[in-house]
Amino acid sequence: MMSSEIPKIYQPQEVEKKWYAHWLKHKMYEAKPNPNKKPFTILMPPPNVTGILHMGHILNNTIQDVLVRKARMQGFEALWVPGTDHASIATEAKVVRMLREQNIRKADLTREQFLEHAWEWKEKYGGIILEQLKKLGASCDWSRTRFTLEPTYYRAVIKVFIDFYKKGHIYRGLRMINWDCEAKTALSNEEVLYKDEGERSTLYSIRYPIKGTNDFIVIATQRPETIMGDVAVAVNPSDERYTHLLGKKALVPFINREIPIIADDYVDKTFGTGCLKVTPAHDINDYEIGQRHHLEVIDTINEDGTMSPLCQMPEYIGKDRFEVRKRIVKKLETEGFIVESKEFTTRIGRSERTNTVVEPKLSLQWFINMQAISKPALEAVESDSVRLHPAKFKNTYRHWMENVKDWCISRQLWWGQRIPAYYLPTGEFVVAETAEEALHEAQKLNPTYTAKDLRQDEDVLDTWASSWLWPMAVFDAYEDYDLENVKFAKENADLAYFYPTDVLVTAPEILFFWVARMIIAGQEYMKEKPFSDVYLTGIVRDKQGRKMSKQLGNSPDPLDLIDKHGADGVRIGMLFCSPAGNDLPFDEKLCEQGRNFSNKIWNAFRLIQGWQVDKAESPSNPKAMDWFEAKLDHTLVVVEQLYGQFRISEALMAIYKLVWDDFCSWYLEMIKPEQGEPIDEATFLKTREFMESILKLLHPFMPFITEEIWSLLAKRSETDCITLSAYPVPKNLNSTNLLQRADKALEVISQIRNFRSKHGMSPKTDFNLQIRAQKTDLYVEFAAEILKMANLSGITFLDEKSAYPLSFVVGQDEFFVAVELQKDNDKERESLEKDIAYQKGFLESVLKKLNNERFVQNAKPEVLAAEQKKKADAEAKIKALEEGLMALS
Repeated sequence: MMSSEIPKIYQPQEVEKKWYAHWLKHKMYEAKPNPNKKPFTILMPPPNVTGILHMGHILNNTIQDVLVRKARMQGFEALWVPGTDHASIATEAKVVRMLREQNIRKADLTREQFLEHAWEWKEKYGGIILEQLKKLGASCDWSRTRFTLEPTYYRAVIKVFIDFYKKGHIYRGLRMINWDCEAKTALSNEEVLYKDEGERSTLYSIRYPIKGTNDFIVIATQRPETIMGDVAVAVNPSDERYTHLLGKKALVPFINREIPIIADDYVDKTFGTGCLKVTPAHDINDYEIGQRHHLEVIDTINEDGTMSPLCQMPEYIGKDRFEVRKRIVKKLETEGFIVESKEFTTRIGRSERTNTVVEPKLSLQWFINMQAISKPALEAVESDSVRLHPAKFKNTYRHWMENVKDWCISRQLWWGQRIPAYYLPTGEFVVAETAEEALHEAQKLNPTYTAKDLRQDEDVLDTWASSWLWPMAVFDAYEDYDLENVKFAKENADLAYFYPTDVLVTAPEILFFWVARMIIAGQEYMKEKPFSDVYLTGIVRDKQGRKMSKQLGNSPDPLDLIDKHGADGVRIGMLFCSPAGNDLPFDEKLCEQGRNFSNKIWNAFRLIQGWQVDKAESPSNPKAMDWFEAKLDHTLVVVEQLYGQFRISEALMAIYKLVWDDFCSWYLEMIKPEQGEPIDEATFLKTREFMESILKLLHPFMPFITEEIWSLLAKRSETDCITLSAYPVPKNLNSTNLLQRADKALEVISQIRNFRSKHGMSPKTDFNLQIRAQKTDLYVEFAAEILKMANLSGITFLDEKSAYPLSFVVGQDEFFVAVELQKDNDKERESLEKDIAYQKGFLESVLKKLNNERFVQNAKPEVLAAEQKKKADAEAKIKALEEGLMALS
């Protein structure tokens, strides 16, 4: 395409829509088992079906897309499987809210009626986030899109429940669990969040009368609303202040229940008054004390967070727990029970989904015994069979896995996989995949049972109890799983080829309750890890370091950013400052920088395409071509190393520098013909070849603009797309010396430009450059480049110091500007003295290293040589600067 036909300004919106449709039309991202290719598989962490795109999704999915696009170009059968999670709590809350707006209460519906509304909501709103990801350029195989509540996936989850139950890993028991009073469901420990900075609370010191005396004991509590559930007062057995009270009875304020004063090692003598009210129904630690001392459990709080009749105070029954707290504190103060109250900072657990304060509650729930199944998952990470990036998270992982608690997997909801347990009139239960199979099992106990005698458990499974099967269930692994014989009945081609997957990109917050559990499931069923590498992203924060959230209003709409800066600009902006595991301080200026980079690439392309080509001309600047080819090869090696270390942000920066600095600012300026003059064909073709290699390097990061320019650089067929082209590889790895020589020549050019700027000299004013150097061959070799890029009239080599006083030093060589300038001696002296002070400080830091015996003994030879060179260069610069200073005297 001629330059005149190329739009002057890059229009990302038009380009992005066109190319994404093109890729999908030609099914360029669909993958299937291919015996001639190695697989590369990434599974998208399924976003909640309720979700809409936020900045965390942009970061996570951009990284996944970069990895899978690169692998596809490297010849792998690259597969990225998308999908969504049914998100039990979040989705049910959305549906309940929708029904409330229609004046329909969930309580007035049957389970089947409610699920009809839920599926209707899912079909209408559930695919929004996946459609949004397409605007980002996600190169998923959309034909494989999965949903964790679709029939085959549902069956997989039920089969695993039954299998685990038969193996003895699942049990039903009365335990203290985390209760979400708003969603009215149990939560696992991992679904309870705590603010990093803690929350303010009040510690109340309350008098409990001692029965039969005028004395009292003072307890400290944050939760005065639960005193009606108190069944004991506990003190530490070694606390001499209270030894005389052990065995006596205290009276609960208002209701005068007699409770024993007991000794237990759990009590902290230094916290509060050293006396603990024991309320087993409302605190896990109190519950464990109660178990040790065989204490009664009195549950004074209903499932919805209101006070129950067991609180024995009619004025509080049915009132919210926090309202009751205020009222009871006032009553305690009025009647003289409160000794003091003081504010302090503490950890308060909140529901991940509803943000309501979690209520510890004793409940009959289903659990997985994690101790028995966790060891292989710990060993997988400890042995680096599964590698965490960054590795610092191994310690966190180890701590979690060595202190693993049983997993509460039942949820009091209707949206989700229903627990396959069927209760019998006797109170017994059977576990089976279907009602028919359950009846068959029940009739083994009593042949007279009919279907009417069976009642299926109302609860559903924790969402994580479905998504932990993601790496296998997306390939329908369990369709052929034989529950009777506990094995896979036949080989699954997709599973055999694409499992284990390669990389999982996710957030550190779910390292335990998703990543670890997927490893457990993979080891249990495949006897193999589910993935090799886990890339842990940081949290996207605002400029003030706050986590982005709707509540704070500090989270921009990613789609607005894409409309404004283009998808490539946003992708680049997100990756500029996002090293693995580190939080990303997001600023929209990063996206502006990404957009500017797109414009830079576009303008470089337009410049090249605008040149007239002369076929008869011989190469005008072969040295420049040799240099840039060496630079490209070097960058390819560096980038590949960074990819291998999952330093994706640094890989991008290496490519950015290659494009912006080396290609645009140096190479194109070196070879650019004079205005109106043609360029020789050899240089033009080589430059276009360089441009193609650069586009390939950039494509995983910037898929849209690279595809557009690729299509315009040369005539291509419909399917000859950069997205399926071969990733570039280095051609020559023995060019280090050339790069070092070129770097010195470019440094000379930069110093001349700095000199012009410093002395107010126009870039158009030429002059002769005088060089005093021990070796001049480098400057002869790059004379053409130096003359052109620095706008010099000539280069002269000297044996002695020049008569011209203005100079600068590069390495150990001195350069003199052969021009007479009006000088301000005082200003010049001040500048030279400043430069000398800096160089002496630098030299001192280098000498400290070289005079350190341990450093000299342990440093690699190349490191030692680099320090020696720094020393020699600094000494040469100081000598030249001091001579310049003397010349001013």
